[in-house]
Amino acid sequence: MSTAEQAWQQMRRLVLELHDKRGEVTEALGMSFIRAKALRQLMPAPMTMRELATALAIDAPYTTLVVDDLEERGFVLRSVHPVDRRVKVVNLTPSGADAARTASEILNEPPDALRALDDADLQVLGRILERITDWPR
Repeated sequence: MSTAEQAWQQMRRLVLELHDKRGEVTEALGMSFIRAKALRQLMPAPMTMRELATALAIDAPYTTLVVDDLEERGFVLRSVHPVDRRVKVVNLTPSGADAARTASEILNEPPDALRALDDADLQVLGRILERITDWPR
């Protein structure tokens, strides 16, 4: 196994096994993670149903089910696009924005093992992760 493969396995294990926060999000919000993810996608700005489906990497019919549920919960509102009446735009409600912030707070809380690193190690790790996430720019 290459060094890159070993590093990748460690990163995956860290995020997806040892410190997977998706269950905590679903428990806190009382909804599936894909619904919480949809709310988080809508935080910066409203999206069309098609844009949301693309952002979530799910198909259109499933996006409709997700948005239907979020709308029933009072977390989103669907409206007609101002230019193209065939297109629906999804907007967060204030309670949807609160739920999205709660999900983000849970997901963004670093694990204790990361907090235990000294600043020098965190800076090195941050630079490495920045290079990886910005590659190949």
